[in-house]
Amino acid sequence: MTDKKEPATFGREPALMLGLATLGFALNFWAWALLSPLGPRFKELLGLSAAQQALLVAVPVIVGSLGRIPVGALTDRFGGRVMFPLISAATIVPVLFIGLAGQSSLPMLLFGGFFLGIGGTVFAVGVPFVNAWFPPHRRGLAIGIFGAGMGGTAISALTTVNLVKAGGSATPFLITAIALAVYAAVAWLFMRDAPGRTVAAQPLLGRLAATAKLAITWQACALYAVAFGGYVAFSVYLPAYLQTGYGLDQADAANRMAGFVVLAVVMRPIGGWLSDRIGSIPVLTGVFAVIAVMAAIQALTPGLMPVGTIAFLTMAAALGAGSGATFALVAQAAPADKVGTVTGLVGAAGGLGGFVPPLLMGVVFGELGSYGLGLGLLAAASALTVLLTTTVVRLTASRRLTSVA
Repeated sequence: MTDKKEPATFGREPALMLGLATLGFALNFWAWALLSPLGPRFKELLGLSAAQQALLVAVPVIVGSLGRIPVGALTDRFGGRVMFPLISAATIVPVLFIGLAGQSSLPMLLFGGFFLGIGGTVFAVGVPFVNAWFPPHRRGLAIGIFGAGMGGTAISALTTVNLVKAGGSATPFLITAIALAVYAAVAWLFMRDAPGRTVAAQPLLGRLAATAKLAITWQACALYAVAFGGYVAFSVYLPAYLQTGYGLDQADAANRMAGFVVLAVVMRPIGGWLSDRIGSIPVLTGVFAVIAVMAAIQALTPGLMPVGTIAFLTMAAALGAGSGATFALVAQAAPADKVGTVTGLVGAAGGLGGFVPPLLMGVVFGELGSYGLGLGLLAAASALTVLLTTTVVRLTASRRLTSVA
């Protein structure tokens, strides 16, 4: 006997809800990432140190990652129909504050950046919302398609600086605020939660405590910290690595990083689709094995063409597919009324996991003059993740599927 009522309909309406959720994810992530492309500009205008610039960029990411924990729990209670327009509307406030008044000093930017982190919490809204609209055999692909909305960070990277040059410092913020306002209105008018959605009855703190006791929560946190954390780490640090390790100029390094990001985004729904077809455990085992091998090869600092390029692009594909497969696993193995809460904790682990590797890589390079050890540690972590996946995660998933059969 299952603990989950299946959606009453499968057709155009679920596809529409998935499209609206993915669009909301992309737009909120666009807003969430507005400060990062402008970091060098603020460093020059305000005389920031490298550490202050890093803090400015990190604050919205950290807040957005940790904020997914309560937002995921609230989504289990109130549903995406309420939370999507609410998060989008709330994000407009810090976007306008920074655009119109918050660029004159570091404290003002940090204050605005703290609340800009609200936009990053939307991921924990979308996973349970989409999950409820699709039957188990289609959830991997659906969650993967939704996850491709993380490409909203690429929109920010490609447009923000150019918009400032073309229209002034407030322009990208005003455009983003308008896009969020339109989306919030559309979401309020047209979104609705899936028929038969399981509504969490426990109080928020009780649900968080109960979710923390689930084995799948911490296992998925470990998987996502490596998969999505690795993606975040490379998307942040790859340009510096390529410039320092291979002597590329800034534009070339940025273009190669963009290729890495695009491939990872494209592979995320493919990872979910493969999980629907052959199961999330085989997919996760395969992608982490690939990451381990490619990271070990890159630790030897081979020539960039072709070996280094192949290694990095293969890792991008594996990290993207692994991110999609992780949430296919969550959709299968987490209790229906706790998917949002589990998603919040797992999403926080992935976001925070992306900040350890860049710091480690910087320290290693400063001490040894090489990035080899840092990449070797990634290879080791991925190998351990393969072991985790094929043992305890496989057992947990098997028990859960048996219990709901």
